[in-house]
Amino acid sequence: MIVDLHWREEDGARLAATVWRPGDGYRTISSAMLGGGLTSARWVLNAQVAGAYSRMDPVEHLHELAAAYGLEGPGVGMLTAASVERTQRAEDGGVEVSATVGLRVPTWAAAPVGADDPELAPIRLDGAVLRPGTINIVVSVPVPLSDAALVNAVMTVTEAKSQAMLEAGYAGTGTASDAVCVAAPETPGEPEPFAGPRSEWGARIARAVHRAVLAGAHDYTRLLAARRGR
Repeated sequence: MIVDLHWREEDGARLAATVWRPGDGYRTISSAMLGGGLTSARWVLNAQVAGAYSRMDPVEHLHELAAAYGLEGPGVGMLTAASVERTQRAEDGGVEVSATVGLRVPTWAAAPVGADDPELAPIRLDGAVLRPGTINIVVSVPVPLSDAALVNAVMTVTEAKSQAMLEAGYAGTGTASDAVCVAAPETPGEPEPFAGPRSEWGARIARAVHRAVLAGAHDYTRLLAARRGR
């Protein structure tokens, strides 16, 4: 997975974006706003936005960014307030992962009815307003996966992400705005039927995602501590 880093000026900030261009012949399953669902994609974009992001047309924004980076055809686009420059990479047995980890507001998936929504409560640090972060994960698998296995892969990614968060000391299973994209080639032959954590390819997905998210969580902890110590 060759991921390019791009920079732009927007909302008074210098913001990064990563682009993966696998080209034709890839199927993706994603929860992203642009190119979500089960489809085909020629590229995957993960773009950083300012902490006080307020655009009400994020899909149109992603189309604008894709055009600016010369991306054509179908693709997957995600946004995050996390530092894309600090993207974490991991590989295991041919599975490659790229993850951005922002943990300003970790949350438990099952919250009590009527609980306050932390996404609506910005955090103030040294006079600055910090908006909730996001964990965006892109996974490349080198073998074709069946539709069921692609769904299974998303489950595996989510479980490995949550495991990494807990091991890093965060009380939560993720953030309320996490996104994922899993890509696999559309090659001839019988696709792999399973991608659960104990299957051959699911285990590789789990290890790579766990490694990338754990590294990102530790990096985020260090970055937050450094900011508070200034």
